[in-house]
Amino acid sequence: MSTNWLIKDAALVSDGQVRTGDLRVRSGRIEAIGTGLAVRADEQVMAADGRHLLPGMIDDQVHFREPGFPHKGDLASESAAAVAGGITSFMDMPNTDPPTLDRARLDDKYARAAGRAFGNYGFYMGASNDNLEHIKAIDPTTTPGVKVFMGASTGNMLVDDPAVLDGIFASAPTVIITHCEDTPTIQRNMDAARARYGEGAIPVREHPLIRSREACIASTRLALALARRHQARLHVLHISTADELALFEPGPIDGKTITAETCVHFLHFSDADYERLGTLIQCNPAIKTAADRSALIDAVRDGRIDILATDHAPHTREEKARPYPASPAGLPLVQYALVSALEHVHDGRFDLPVLVERICHAPARRFGVLGRGFLREGDHADLVLVDLARPTLVEPDAVMGRCGWSPFEGMRFRSSVAATWVNGQLAWNGRALDPAPAGQRLAFSG
Repeated sequence: MSTNWLIKDAALVSDGQVRTGDLRVRSGRIEAIGTGLAVRADEQVMAADGRHLLPGMIDDQVHFREPGFPHKGDLASESAAAVAGGITSFMDMPNTDPPTLDRARLDDKYARAAGRAFGNYGFYMGASNDNLEHIKAIDPTTTPGVKVFMGASTGNMLVDDPAVLDGIFASAPTVIITHCEDTPTIQRNMDAARARYGEGAIPVREHPLIRSREACIASTRLALALARRHQARLHVLHISTADELALFEPGPIDGKTITAETCVHFLHFSDADYERLGTLIQCNPAIKTAADRSALIDAVRDGRIDILATDHAPHTREEKARPYPASPAGLPLVQYALVSALEHVHDGRFDLPVLVERICHAPARRFGVLGRGFLREGDHADLVLVDLARPTLVEPDAVMGRCGWSPFEGMRFRSSVAATWVNGQLAWNGRALDPAPAGQRLAFSG
């Protein structure tokens, strides 16, 4: 498969600018960016015809379910859906089965991805109450960070021992990424809901009141206090409330040691959608009010939110059909994340360079991803061509993830992904996926 391309007459979006020009890909790298570049005999040509060429999205928060949950998805199935959606690199979470709590499990995940992942891949180390010594021994060039569940979101990876938490923030040699929800607050809210409705009869609309804003705020405050005490690098995942935004600084990510992230579903849905979609939009933290959604959109624009990601977490329809709260939390999102985010560009809530900063540049900077996330000569040719004038209708038979459904079903987004290149290979041509996986292991600066 050729990795020599000339992309002609594109609106190139990178480094805060949109400029018209050509981009040459040679042996999987961006060789030249300019105007009037001549076609060479050994390269294929893509006529962009004014469509927008972006760096491939770097999704720093996915759950691709391998190892342990093949009926939900695996590294091949979910990375294929991601590439079709314009995501060229992903960072996968450690709450697999077995969980990624030591170097051997981390190496195993890299071995599983080699030759199978359609996008570039990195894997987090996880934290538990009893693996602090493994965390201290992390080689920071092998992983984007260490994931700390500071709330009872999943499995056995809740870290609730204050001494262990303090030790992680004091000694982790990487960025610390946190899921922030306060478990005692959630449990009190759940007990109150059971008393009010009865066991097995709690409506899903109670989910954002059980996984409440108070639970988020308390846990986020704790994480920030620990980070400041130990001068640790902290990245707080999936912010869901307006209240938490006051804890973070606006402006560029450069120079920040504490950063924040939200996810595409928090910019799209609100608690009004539980009536229509029920457990299909049940996730942790919970989707909250329209006012929270509006504040998060504003924070993407002003930089209080540094990174926009997915938290892609597939479950089968049958699992999601269980009555709340037995239904699992998590949404499949990678295939339609970019076109969903582009809706806010269409509506003028933020511009395209700001979006590219949040989904491409900022994750590369935050996690020290080498040679990716920008349109720059010499970098890996991870590219996505988007058509802002060609809509995408989300239909069940078009969903590529193994779970086979999307919370966006029936939506008509105004943009589409016309092509995705991974390391110079045309991995998605707008209609079909190249069957040869082109993903490579991500390199981190440490």
